[in-house]
Amino acid sequence: MSGRVKLGVLAWTQYADWPSLRDAGAAVDELGFDSLWAWDHVYPIFGDPEGPIFEGYMTLAGWAGVTEHVSLGLLVGAIPFRHPALVAKMVTTLDHISGGRAVLGIGGAWFQREHQAFGFDFGSGVGERLDWLDEGVMIMRGMLDGTRPNGRERYATHDVVNEPRPLQKHLRILVGGGGEKKTLRTVARYADMWNVGGSVETLRHKDEVLRRWCAEVGRDPDEIERTLLPGAVVVRRSTEEARRVVGEIQRVNRGWKDEPQWICTPDELVEAMTPYLGVGFRNLLFDLPAPYDRATLELLASEVRPQLETRLGA
Repeated sequence: MSGRVKLGVLAWTQYADWPSLRDAGAAVDELGFDSLWAWDHVYPIFGDPEGPIFEGYMTLAGWAGVTEHVSLGLLVGAIPFRHPALVAKMVTTLDHISGGRAVLGIGGAWFQREHQAFGFDFGSGVGERLDWLDEGVMIMRGMLDGTRPNGRERYATHDVVNEPRPLQKHLRILVGGGGEKKTLRTVARYADMWNVGGSVETLRHKDEVLRRWCAEVGRDPDEIERTLLPGAVVVRRSTEEARRVVGEIQRVNRGWKDEPQWICTPDELVEAMTPYLGVGFRNLLFDLPAPYDRATLELLASEVRPQLETRLGA
């Protein structure tokens, strides 16, 4: 194995004020991370769902003004929330605002409660939403590339124009999810990046399924960047010290009784993440709940990444 390990941060947009969320994004950029991500939820998904949360695309636009290097995207956008032609226009605008750093993250959505509350169409089930996703990503890819796509069934686009074009010659699309019958087919057809979570064994299997879909559609599977969503993390020199931070996270995220998936030292996190590198997942996107622990960010950047890169090059 050889190459570089990328690190990204998914900063939770719930139970925060804007100055804190803004500064967290600036810190991620300052510390040399590769990417910065926001949720696409309009209700909190951890703890009390009727608490405060910021809208995803507006958060990305705000971050664009306080960052210089990180790519910016939703992890991941909800296909029922917005018409895909509008999403393509929004991401193109974000690309210009950020100087060419936008990524279009999209998925099938899952949180029914927020859809019902806001009046968003949730479809008949996950299968129908994944059909919307496939058609929507086709439209988005076409608009970003300037091919003036027409919709098929759900979306009545007709010879749709997207001007100005993105600053990036090829603005990347990230598709999230591991569904083997529909989601991975969409990834194979259109995505530049694929985001998923799970055990090493699960992801090895999912990768094999993706490769079969790529063979069916005539795509080189190695063109698609694998990105891992390990979950929320608190890193400290000792596990005991890390656990003291967890109480504050639970207090801020009202009603959240669970814990981050990773409460550990840098060495422990490196040991846990190393097996994923061998399966091809070399872009790790960690969740960061409010109140946005800077010490965790510093240890991820200064110790976890270098050790993982040493492992990758060993």
